[in-house]
Formats: sequence, structure tokens, C-alpha cells
Amino acid sequence: MVSIDNLTVSYRQHPALHHISGQFANGSLSAVIGPNGSGKSTLLKSIMGLIKPSGGCVQVSTPRARIAYLPQMIEIDRSFPMPVRDCVLLGCWNALGAWGGVTANILALADDAIAQVGLEGFEQRTVGSLSSGQFQRVLFARLLMQDAELILLDEPFNAMDSRTTAALLDLIKRWHAQGRTVIAVLHDDAQVRAHFAQSVLLARELVAWGDTAQVLTEANLQRARALAEAWDDTAEICHTDEATA
Repeated sequence: MVSIDNLTVSYRQHPALHHISGQFANGSLSAVIGPNGSGKSTLLKSIMGLIKPSGGCVQVSTPRARIAYLPQMIEIDRSFPMPVRDCVLLGCWNALGAWGGVTANILALADDAIAQVGLEGFEQRTVGSLSSGQFQRVLFARLLMQDAELILLDEPFNAMDSRTTAALLDLIKRWHAQGRTVIAVLHDDAQVRAHFAQSVLLARELVAWGDTAQVLTEANLQRARALAEAWDDTAEICHTDEATA
């Protein structure tokens, strides 16, 4: 589904990702893990095409319209007084466009998605009135409406209660069972071991990629911590053939 070849991404002339290569197989369920500032979110944004690489490339085998991306909650503005149902219906944007009509069937699908995430009866509540956990459930309902082949999740369980986390993990497992490719940035080693068969361990450069049991070894985790601590943010960027200013 996703092939990454020698990817380097830089912010302010310093690398956030440094010569990363690997593949996410079609239908795989993968976690991206590593210390703070290790480039996890940058990797998802690169796959989504939101960041231009300094070097290397990312190839995705599904159209952009079939990719669903959930950023970290801190990047989402909830101040607009939008009802829950309308927020969920935004998942149909690629299919309907700006002028497409919302049919009774689509409304029924939206209400079913809301029910699937445990928010039946919340359809007319504004998103700003919801707790963080309730709002994250709304965003997962919106993902359900997108019917995507590739789903990118950035810290989807951050600051979530255990009940919400369990419900959303169940939904992710359903997506995986349906043959969708899911890539999630996470920070909980135990959670990754319990629920994700494949893992990518980053520390700006690639530490390990493959079966979770082989990736999340104590030796690899120690190496990731050491690499993260050793990075010098004042150092010059590693130049590549495709480096840009």
C-alpha cells in the first residue's frame, strides 16, 4: 500500500526524518512508535502528501480520495458550532463535493456511524460541547463515512479514557478485518504489543521495522532513546541529491 524510499524531511534546515525506507503492506495493521520528536507525525504527513520531502519519495498505491487522515486533536479547531451529524457527514466530502446533495440513505449511514461509536442520541449536540473522548468518537464516525482503503491515525488515544480507547481499538480491528490498511502513531509500548502485529520504531532515523515482537525489543528501545538524545538540532542538514532550501 505504501512504499517509502530513502525519505528525508526537514524543518528549518534540520532533519525530522533521516533516510527512511520501508513498506506498509496492503491490509496491514501497523503502529509507528518512538521517543518524542522522533518524526512519527512527520511520517504520516509525508504519506498523506502534506509535507514535501527534502529527499527520497513516498509512493501510495491508492488515490488520495481513498486515504483518511486523523491528525492529533490539538490540531483540530472545535470552536465552530457544528452539530455532530454535520461533522460526521464531512466524511462524504470526497464523494459528494461542495454541491452534492445529502440523501436519506447517506443520513442513515451517518446515524449508523454515530451509533457504532457509541454516540447515539448526540446527533444534534455541537462538537464544542463534547468531552475529548466523545469528540474523538465523532472523528472516528467521520472516518467510517470516508470508506477509505488507507487510514492514518496520529495519536488517536492520547488523553482518552480506557473505555473510549477500548471502543476505538475495536473499530480499528474491524477495519483491519475488512482488509483496510491502518497506520497509527502511538506512544504506549504495551498497547502496541497487544494490538498491532507490525511496528515501525523511529528516532528520526529508522531503528527497526517489522513484526512488533522483533521491533520492540529492549535493545531497540534503548537505541531509539539514545539516538533521540544524541540528535543535535543545531547540526547542518544531511544533504541529498534532491535537497531543497
